[in-house]
Amino acid sequence: MNAIALAKTAYSAPGQPTRTNRSTEYELFARITRRLVAAQSATVSDIQVLANALHENRQLWTTLAIDVADPENRLPQDLRARIFFLAEFTSRHTSKILSGYADSTVLIEINTAIMRGLRQDGGGHDGAGAETGAQGAGSDQWSRYREWRPSIASCHHDTERPRS
Repeated sequence: MNAIALAKTAYSAPGQPTRTNRSTEYELFARITRRLVAAQSATVSDIQVLANALHENRQLWTTLAIDVADPENRLPQDLRARIFFLAEFTSRHTSKILSGYADSTVLIEINTAIMRGLRQDGGGHDGAGAETGAQGAGSDQWSRYREWRPSIASCHHDTERPRS
């Protein structure tokens, strides 16, 4: 290829649109949430599918917790605290799922609410089929969180029974 052809291609439209951090986060949440949804219908013999999806989700939330715990993080303190709380909750709830005492529905709802928040703030795309599981959209990304807080607390009771 000669220099003129290289110069022309250097300023041409890129093959892929430029992604923002927010859109990348949205895509990551969407991919992991789709895997959680698929794993919900996995049979007992496909427990590895569920375990892998839960592991990816836990890794995502652990990374978020580490990020918001960093004093250099520029998110508002209240938002950082809420994200950290959700990371702790997802870790505990994942353990309950793996022990057979819970299912992944609430994790799917949390991820979906986060995706909505990322999209509302301009980070997502139309993402046909990316959101799954949760009902209704909140006025802001934390309206669903505020609704869950009492129900999340109820998930910590030791009276839960293993699922069949």
